[in-house]
Formats: sequence, C-alpha cells, structure tokens
Amino acid sequence: MIRVTELALPLDHPEDALRAALLQRLQLRDADLLHFTVFKRSYDARKKNSEIKFVYIIDLAVPDEAAVLERFANDTHVRPAPDTAYYPVAEAPANLSERPIVVGLGPCGLFAALLLAQMGFRPIVLERGKDVRRRTKDTWALWRKKQLSPESNVQFGEGGAGLFSDGKLYSQIKDPKFYGRKVMAEFVKAGAPEEILFVSKPHIGTFRLTGVVSRMRDEIINLGGEIRFQQKVTDLLVENGQVQGVELASGEQLRSRHVVMALGHSARETFRMLHRRGVFLEAKPFAIGFRIEHPQGLIDHARLGKYAGHPALGAADYKLVYHASNGRAVYSFCMCPGGTVVAATSEPGRVVTNGMSQYSRNERNANSGIVVNIEPEQDFPGDPLAGVELQEQLEAQAYVLGGSDYCAPAQLVGDFIAGQPSEKLGEVEPSYKPGIRLGDLAPSLPAYAIEAIREALPAFGRQIRGFDRADALLTGVDTRTSSPVRLTRDRERLQSLNTRGLYPAGEVAGYAGGILSAGVDGIKVAEAVARAMLADLPPIADTRGTQS
Repeated sequence: MIRVTELALPLDHPEDALRAALLQRLQLRDADLLHFTVFKRSYDARKKNSEIKFVYIIDLAVPDEAAVLERFANDTHVRPAPDTAYYPVAEAPANLSERPIVVGLGPCGLFAALLLAQMGFRPIVLERGKDVRRRTKDTWALWRKKQLSPESNVQFGEGGAGLFSDGKLYSQIKDPKFYGRKVMAEFVKAGAPEEILFVSKPHIGTFRLTGVVSRMRDEIINLGGEIRFQQKVTDLLVENGQVQGVELASGEQLRSRHVVMALGHSARETFRMLHRRGVFLEAKPFAIGFRIEHPQGLIDHARLGKYAGHPALGAADYKLVYHASNGRAVYSFCMCPGGTVVAATSEPGRVVTNGMSQYSRNERNANSGIVVNIEPEQDFPGDPLAGVELQEQLEAQAYVLGGSDYCAPAQLVGDFIAGQPSEKLGEVEPSYKPGIRLGDLAPSLPAYAIEAIREALPAFGRQIRGFDRADALLTGVDTRTSSPVRLTRDRERLQSLNTRGLYPAGEVAGYAGGILSAGVDGIKVAEAVARAMLADLPPIADTRGTQS
C-alpha cells in the first residue's frame, strides 16, 4: 500500500473527486488505481475567512507499487503506508486454569478484558455498578428526580465515566503500534459509525456508545470471559508482595495472581483500601473549576466564520490555555459542542458537574470545563490522598451552595468577573439538570483558583469573541477532571512498583485521559498480563521424562 498525505479538496466535493484527485496527483491511469481507503480526514479552520478545505490522508493500492514510489522518491507526501493491523502477542493454552481478574468496566477495563478474551485467557471482570441499561435509568433518576444511586451513576457502571460524555475518541498520546486503530476498529465492529476510523476528531455520543459497549460485553462473554455486575472489590489479597486475588463486599474471595486495576478517577474507597494495604501510590496533578456555557452559534461563528453551520463541519469546538499571574494554568477541559452540563456526583451530599454531548451535537449550548491546575508538590506535599480530600471538600461545599438538593451553584460570567452575586439569567439558558441556583461562586473554590479564572476569562474573550460575554453561565463545580491519585507501575512489566501481579491501568495509572487513551492502555496491560501468565506456566514434561 502507498500513503498519500496533504490531499486537499473543497468541503462540498463530489464523491468521485477523491479518485480523480489521486489519479492526477500520482499521474495514474484509472485502471492502475486498484482501490483506496481514507485513513484520515481533517480540516484547518485557523484562517476561517479564507476557504476551508478537507485535507486527506489516503492509502491506496496499485499494480506496481515500487515504480510509483520510485517516481515520487523525493516527495515527502508519497510514502509506503504503515501496517496498522493488530497482531495478538499470545494465545492461552487450552489447559490454562488460572484466570486473570479485571476490576472496572470502563473503557480501559473493557479493552483489557476484550483483548484477554480474544487471546483465550477467559478474564473475570468485576464492576461495582450496573450494566448500561440499568445504569442509564439510575443516572436519569438523579437528573430528573434528584435520586442518587451511589453505586450506579455517571461515574460507576458499565462503560465508566466516559459513557456519559461527548464520546470523544481522539488523543495526543504517542501510539507507534497503532493500538488506537485497534480501539476504533473494535468500536466500529460493535456498531459505532464507520467514520470514526478516519475523521480527525471522532466521537460517538452517549446514546450510541451504550449499544456499542453492551455488544463488546457480549463478545467478551462469548469468548469465555465472565462479567459480574454489582461486585464491589473491598480488599486486595497479598502474600509476600504478590497479589493472590481480591475480596468482594459480599465476603467472597476470588483467587488470581494477575489482577488488573482499571479504576476510574472516582473510586475513592478503593484508593484508600489500596493505601492501607501498602500498595505504592502517589498524588498526581489534576484540575478544579467550573463548566461554562455559551450559545453554540457563538462558538461556530467565532471558530468557523462564514462556514458556521456547514453540515460537513458540524458544531465547532475550542481549546484554550492561559497562564495566570499567580502562576496557575487555566484551561478548557472536555469541551462538549452542542451538549449539556450534567450532574456527575457519585456520593450523597456532594455536587459535581461534567459535560455530555450526543452524536448529533445539536443542543443549543456549547459547554466546557474552565479549570485550574492543582500540583501536589505545591499544594499538599507528602500526602498521597490529599487531592481526594480536597475534591470531597469542594463538592460538599457546592452541594450546600446549590441548596442541598443536588442543584448546582451558578453565576453569570459578568457577575463572576465583577465579584458580585447573580440574581437573574440572561439569554444563555442553563442545561444542567436537576437545576441551578444563582449566587456567588467565589466560596466554591480556593481563592487562587477564583483569582486565576477571573483573570483568564477576559483573555479567552480576546481569543474567541464573546467568550467572556456577561450572560455566559458558569456552573460549579468541576472537580473530577482526572484521578488525583496514581498507582505507579514499572515501565516494562506494567505492574505495581511494590505489588507483583497487580496491574494499574488507565486513569488511575496516570496513562489515560479519555476513552481512546484508556482503551489503548487497556490493550497494553492485557498484553503484559498475557505474557506474564504464559511465563508463569510450569515447564511441560516431554515423552522422554525430561523437562522442556
């Protein structure tokens, strides 16, 4: 296969224009272009008042590949296409009795379990929450009726925290082995839109993602895996520094020398249990702040200019960073075009916000986290769980400021910058359910965070006109941007630094910040588990009575 990059075409190009452009670009006859596929399609909107074009990366086949490559030897945009196929690293022997345990069925645990099942290792998956159908019902109960289920909500249950989000499937991780392509291919196989394989910022959306996740669960089961819902791990069984299994809330013990801890950022009781058990963990950076809402049309016009509303481009997004004078970084996080702000708490008496979009991204508002960095060495040196305690404190305070009924505290941007409470809404209507209570957000975050955000919002308004409009809405608090704790692992075996057989994975290992990166890390950990399990097998006696 040959790869052609930087092939630009108008947004409204006809379907056959790609083939014609390839023939012209490579000076080929029509019969010589055997077939082609779009590897990636992106667009550059930095010069929104000039023409925006789609830019393609195309993989294609020709009868004489060597001759074409030789003709374009000095052209950096015509090269051999890399092999992006996935090749399993192991196959479990038929007589293997030990089964690996995967704790957590978010995207990382889902892919760790799927890959282990595809390699024949028949994993046992333990998920404290419920399956996607029942979990969705419980989540809507909080949003509509203010009824929280602590073990089944936005944070806990099949699909993890990423299920109720924008379903973004892009990341900036280094991926030399194209594991991300494997993640995308499995999603498509399970019913995701095929376009996620090639668009530059793919997403699925919550409602579509639920069906995809449930079909992937079915494949794990069909391949011999076992998935247990409402099975909360309450203890880790360790002997002489080696994992021996886990204990459940029911008192049942499951034995295995290979346990994947694919915890999300909200498994606070589990963090504390692992700390008590002496598993090495450390505080890691995270961020705290608010969600901000604008009319989606404002963002579209600011980012796309005359192309705002073009059906081929969809709802526009943004990414903003500002370095405040007090040394704090303020940045946009988890931007949800055409989405809603959602209640994301998992604990009684606390308020947490997050953002969510459906596949269509056609809601009236755009929303994003506007968050401030928290640095353990600067803010709470020496205590690995201090970040968890800070989150809990801020979420409890937000609950009180919101009226102690899971409504969220909110304030207009103009009033927030001026330091005065808000009393009535402007044109921007809040999307947060169960509802908001206007007031003063200053007490909801540490003073350094309030100071930094007040300074950053006008600066963001200079980058996106109208971003700091007086009636844009801030809703608090957004505290679970990432895990405040890291279960550190070694780089080679991907096991805990001091607990053999324990594989920290995804968010809690500090190696994931979204669905795609979590899935990629799940694949890497599954491969590490498979190699370790095969290495642990006793030698096989041959027919001559010797050991081989």
